[in-house]
Amino acid sequence: MRRVPRWLLITVRLVVLVYVSICALLFFTQRSLIYYPQPRSNRNGVAVMALSTDAGQVLVSTRPASGPDAVIYFGGNAEDVSLDLSDFSSAFPNDAIYLLHYRGYGGSAGKPSEQALFSDALMLYDQVHAQHPNIVLVGRSLGTGIAVKLASERPVARLVLITPYDSLTDAAAQQYPGLPVRLLLRDKFDSWKYAPLVTAPTKIIAAGDDEVIPRSSTERLRTRFKPGIVTYTVIPGVGHNTISDSADYLRLIANP
Repeated sequence: MRRVPRWLLITVRLVVLVYVSICALLFFTQRSLIYYPQPRSNRNGVAVMALSTDAGQVLVSTRPASGPDAVIYFGGNAEDVSLDLSDFSSAFPNDAIYLLHYRGYGGSAGKPSEQALFSDALMLYDQVHAQHPNIVLVGRSLGTGIAVKLASERPVARLVLITPYDSLTDAAAQQYPGLPVRLLLRDKFDSWKYAPLVTAPTKIIAAGDDEVIPRSSTERLRTRFKPGIVTYTVIPGVGHNTISDSADYLRLIANP
C-alpha cells in the first residue's frame, strides 16, 4: 500500500480541527444567536405588570380591561413587544392585552432559555386566566413554540401562530448548513411534539417570502394538529420580519 502523504494528513487534521472548533463555538454561544434582547419602549400610559420568578421580576406590558376576554402575546427573538400594544388594542378593542417581555428583554430579570420562557408563560397564563377565562394565545416566530406548548397544557379559546416552525432546529439548519445543529441545539422549541395535544381552533399565518423559517417547516407543523382545527393563510409578498406591514395582518389575527 502507498503511504498517505504527510501534507494530506496535516490538511485533513486541520479541516477536522476547524470543523470541531466551529461546532464548539456554536454550542457555547448558541443562546446569544437565538435571543436578541431588546429594551422596552417607555411610552406614556403603558401599564406594566410584574411576574415574580426565580430570576426576579419578569415584566409584561398590558392594556387592562374588565370582562372575560384576554389576549396573551409571545413575540419574536428580537422584538420589543411593548411596541405592539397599540396595534393589539385596536385589533382587540374589548379584550385585556398582555405582552410578555422575555427574561433579559425590556427590563425583565434573568437570561432567556426555552425552559425559563415557558415557565414564565405558564405563570402569566395562570394569573390572567384567574380573571379572564377566554384567552386567545398569539405567538410570532420564536414565540410560536411557546404558544403551542402552552396551548397543549392549558385551555385557550383560540391559538394564532405567525410565521411558525415545526422545530427551531429547522431554521437553524437553514442558517448553518453543514453543521449538526440538531445535535448541538439545546433550546429546540419542538412544536411538533405538542401540536397534536392542542384542541383549540388554530390559525397559522405564513409569510409568502419568509427568509428565516423554511416553508417546509411551517407546512410540517400544519400537519401535526388534529384534523379540522387548523386554518392556514399565506400572505404573499412579505418576509419574515415584514409580515406585520401587511394590511391584512391584524385582521387575520383578530378574526376567528
